[in-house]
Amino acid sequence: MTRYLVLLRGINVGGRNRVPMAALRELLESHGHTKVSTYIARGNVILSSDMSAAEIKRELEEALPKTFKLDSELIAVLVLTRAQLGAVVRDRPKGFGDQPDRFHSDVVFLMGVDASAAMKVFDPRPGVDEVWPGKGVIYSQRLSAQRTKSRLGKMMGTPAYKSMTIRSWATTMALLERVEASATDT
Repeated sequence: MTRYLVLLRGINVGGRNRVPMAALRELLESHGHTKVSTYIARGNVILSSDMSAAEIKRELEEALPKTFKLDSELIAVLVLTRAQLGAVVRDRPKGFGDQPDRFHSDVVFLMGVDASAAMKVFDPRPGVDEVWPGKGVIYSQRLSAQRTKSRLGKMMGTPAYKSMTIRSWATTMALLERVEASATDT
């Protein structure tokens, strides 16, 4: 059994694509996954499975629109192993996420697009925004006191945005903690 983090893009955002977490857990358990848990209602799932990450992704992208009333164009699934999530945290830019009182820090997880291509849709405002490419992610940080001047939201209007899902640094750290804690229970 392998422990995975499953990130669902496009659910429970702005009142659209409502997916109750209890029903999501039931769906995953009905497909044979075990030790299924969710973290906040934004599409963060931790589970154990004998399936590969690609099989879980394919299964969920097919099952979600059949089980829930969803605009399937917005839905995408990313499945990461504990090691992959650990690398996202370990390989962050120096100091990234270390000053939550000063910066809003996010991890933009990439789905089917590489970081160099994804970086082209970001237009950071000097002195406000910073972005760094990572392996399968973009690290994004904006100065909290100047967040209304940030240009990071511009990328949400691009076609490439359909290949991204964003988690705050605090959420990313909480997910890693939960994946690691649950891995020791196996």
